[in-house]
Amino acid sequence: MSSPAVPSVLFVCVHNAGRSQMAAAFLTRLGGDGVRVRSAGSAPADAVNPAVVEAMKEAGIDISAETPKVLTADAVQSSDVVVTMGCGDACPYFPGKRYLDWTLDDPAGQGVRAVRPIRDEIERRVRGLLAELGVEVTR
Repeated sequence: MSSPAVPSVLFVCVHNAGRSQMAAAFLTRLGGDGVRVRSAGSAPADAVNPAVVEAMKEAGIDISAETPKVLTADAVQSSDVVVTMGCGDACPYFPGKRYLDWTLDDPAGQGVRAVRPIRDEIERRVRGLLAELGVEVTR
């Protein structure tokens, strides 16, 4: 008996230093082996935003070793769902992919206090996405 394919999700924002990193970390934590996760940026920063790292640490997730990655057409093509967060026209479009656009405040230049509500909203949306994908929350 074959098991259903594991869905693949790509989170994209401009710098891959904040929103997309948080979303990928939450999906990885909450979805476990039930989902494949990627994140990328159309113009990646040199490092993940330190306030984002701190806010995620408060949520029990360490993303301090993560690095921003460049968005490639291959990453989009190999994903079932592409979640954009302000990447605008820089995100390649491929027919047959499911695209979601999450409008969220940009944590760039913000302190941890301003990042917390963004983090919490991302977690809420990730939980909703897992439910839509039929993936059981592992935690």
